[in-house]
Amino acid sequence: MQETDDEIAFTEEYLDDTTIHRYRVVRMWEQDSGLFLNNLNLLPLATLTRTDSPQALLSQVAEKVAKILDRETKQNIAGYTEILAGLRFDKTLIRQMLSEDIMQESVIYQDILQKGQEQGKKQEAFSLCMSLLEERFGEIDDSISQKVQALNIEQLEALCRALLRMSEVDNLVAWLDEQQSM
Repeated sequence: MQETDDEIAFTEEYLDDTTIHRYRVVRMWEQDSGLFLNNLNLLPLATLTRTDSPQALLSQVAEKVAKILDRETKQNIAGYTEILAGLRFDKTLIRQMLSEDIMQESVIYQDILQKGQEQGKKQEAFSLCMSLLEERFGEIDDSISQKVQALNIEQLEALCRALLRMSEVDNLVAWLDEQQSM
């Protein structure tokens, strides 16, 4: 999707001992932006097309997005556009051109946000567990740390509670083994 000199982007044939496949590669940076600007379904891809003025192209895309009447469609197209534009443009420019509140309501944006929040929550739970384990047992072996990191959020929370009942590292290892077998 991004402009490259990598020969794989220019390969149009696959050969092996028993088969030959020929195909046409669509290199977005070579495509005329007009084809994409005039089709609502292809509009997010327009940000990746050939242009002499990338900022003007992003501005045109933003204007087209702003004219979409159906709110849900507008939110989704804005979200897709933001993601693809991120391959080419600085996020500050994208935010200037595309209304952030519309993008934030898109299902794609919400999905990405939710995944990020879940990852953050898991990282916080892991850090808390490791701090408590080190406070309780001293330095924790890497193999134990890896097992703790493999736990999901609910298991990490359960480990913090179970730690109150553990008196030695062997209790911790047994608890972790039990979690792995579940």
